[in-house]
Amino acid sequence: MLGNWLKTSILMAGIIALFGAVGAALGGGGGMMVALAIAAAMNVYAYWFSDKAVLKMYNAQEITSDNGQFHNYYNMVKELAQNAQLPMPKVYIIDEAQPNAFATGRNPEHAAVAATTGIMRILNERELRGVMAHELAHVKNRDTLISTISATLAGAISSIGSFGMLFAGGDRERGVHPAVAILIMILAPIAAMLIQMAISRAREFEADKAGAEISRDPKALASALEKIHSYAHQIPNNVAEQHPETGQMMIINPLSGGGMRGLFSTHPQTEERVSRLMAMANLF
Repeated sequence: MLGNWLKTSILMAGIIALFGAVGAALGGGGGMMVALAIAAAMNVYAYWFSDKAVLKMYNAQEITSDNGQFHNYYNMVKELAQNAQLPMPKVYIIDEAQPNAFATGRNPEHAAVAATTGIMRILNERELRGVMAHELAHVKNRDTLISTISATLAGAISSIGSFGMLFAGGDRERGVHPAVAILIMILAPIAAMLIQMAISRAREFEADKAGAEISRDPKALASALEKIHSYAHQIPNNVAEQHPETGQMMIINPLSGGGMRGLFSTHPQTEERVSRLMAMANLF
């Protein structure tokens, strides 16, 4: 099986190639550049400010070493960040019954990790440690940057069809039959979305692997994933349901429609994640 970084690189190359092909067919050079510029502007804004927006959306409360109730949680993150050779991120708690966690921030110097009160109720200390190591792995791997780039290109591909007739004289001038152009406009955004989701799944696998290395306890992370998966599909997360675009940030899909499998899922199947982690256990 391809390494997760290699797989991500191939998928990124695929979405770039798809952008070039669709842009040349529908938008020409002008349309392609306008679509890319609009998508890039939207995602640059998201890259710089989405962390604050998401934390506010979930009413996340920052905690420090002085917070007695969550003192162990804060120190756990501090220890894991040192293990991962990362700057200390900001640490947040979310008053939410559904067990889940996520990381955000544009780079390791401006990162934050958040966990729900629900996850602290169902996981033991070892399992929570594995989860937070997974989230710090996302920070170390700069997954926010990767997801922003893929979202920019996917958004640009979806926009090209809107600009296709405005540049380079239309499809007939470029030798593209109108029926073919319509088919491209329908299928290309779907293909881009599938590649973007595949990139997201590859990054989750990589964060599991790197998180297990940071915590040196893959069994604990595997156990945590099983527990979170079970509870997350029984306990609704109202904020996530209202803002489904945030679901891909979580360690387990928080949406009630999270039973989606395969190509249309932002998260790998939990069973496969657990299987890979258990295979790592013999290395520690």
